[in-house]
Amino acid sequence: MSSRALSWEIEYENFWRVAAILLRPFHFGLAFPSLIYVAAMVVFLFRPPDLFSFYADRIAFGILISCVALRTLVLRDPIPFFPGISLPMLGLIALAVFRVLREPFDPQMWSIIASKYIVPFTLFHAAVLIYRGASQRKHFEVFVILALSYLIFIALAFLADARSLIFPRFILDESLGFHADRARGPFLQAVANGVSLNILGILLIALRRKLTTVVILLWILLPLAIFATMTRAVWISFAVSTLLLGWRLVERRLQAVCTLLVIAGLTIGLAIGVSNRSLKTAVGERTEERGPVDARFAVYSAGWTMFQERPLTGWAASGMYAELARRMEGFHLRSFYVHNTYLALLVEFGVPGLTLYGILFLNLFRLSWRGPPEESSATASLRKVWPILLGVYLFNAFFVDMAYQFVIALLFTAAGMLCAPKDSAA
Repeated sequence: MSSRALSWEIEYENFWRVAAILLRPFHFGLAFPSLIYVAAMVVFLFRPPDLFSFYADRIAFGILISCVALRTLVLRDPIPFFPGISLPMLGLIALAVFRVLREPFDPQMWSIIASKYIVPFTLFHAAVLIYRGASQRKHFEVFVILALSYLIFIALAFLADARSLIFPRFILDESLGFHADRARGPFLQAVANGVSLNILGILLIALRRKLTTVVILLWILLPLAIFATMTRAVWISFAVSTLLLGWRLVERRLQAVCTLLVIAGLTIGLAIGVSNRSLKTAVGERTEERGPVDARFAVYSAGWTMFQERPLTGWAASGMYAELARRMEGFHLRSFYVHNTYLALLVEFGVPGLTLYGILFLNLFRLSWRGPPEESSATASLRKVWPILLGVYLFNAFFVDMAYQFVIALLFTAAGMLCAPKDSAA
């Protein structure tokens, strides 16, 4: 063999060796899409709206969708489509995109649209394709345990004023987000943190029915983490959802545990509040504080008036918040938001937006109906607690505009798991 031919053969082998190395991540994504999914969820957890890293979550989202799309093509899986859920979500995406296309390009507005509509729509259908077997659900279960453990630890560190233990450090940055004086977690917003803790706790019980040491320990600490958010809506939704959780699963032992947890959480919280003067003052201020309530009523009134002026078309993206601020001249707030998901939909999109949202959640609620007879026990358990999950989300949506990607992603991932068919290979 000539030296020239030998050189070409070596270059040919090196080319395929490099190609194999470059394609290895795609092979991993095809073999373990559920791990890519939870990795993207981790990025969502640590990318709050106020942090200046707009593209980290979009890169993770793009990698996830690329792997899922390639796997779907290779396996020739049909693209999932559920008219009662997919069509209202597509309608909301169309309204949001059409609204923002009429304005100059604003990356923050597109980021909000992606977080509230595009990412949940895509994750719902991706979860249907991915979470069909026990091994895939196990990966998500481990993620739920780790995410809940982390959020509880951060909340307890804040409650104990152990600021050096809080990571990442941007959580302590008072110039970012809201509620720097509460346990707000990496979301930089106390309600979003409380809702995430509540939903993750319910998912833990649903996906891991056995009361193992890990489950019991996390649920013992969960009331304290909820208490640390210092948010009345979160306290109420957690107490009610915990009592309903034991009743819905119809297990006497679980009913007793849930009831005792609520009582213990309230007792321990009151004991800490009484023994710690600064914490007692903070709790007193939160339970008696009228300023935020008055501000909310004022912004609700301003938002309702704006809706009445444009009930069908809504307000342009660029002028909505400026107009809201103009109507609240007597309040010196850092930023002006509607602080209510339903009223925000009316102001942004008018009646069509809230109608589509109502249709969407009505059909999501129907997922709690009886599933196929061959579904796994974990999916059947998740189906039982699904109304409670929706209730926690919808109740807290009265007090905040749900633009928090991680919170919405949790909800629609669970919905996708409920819609996923049983994998014959699982």
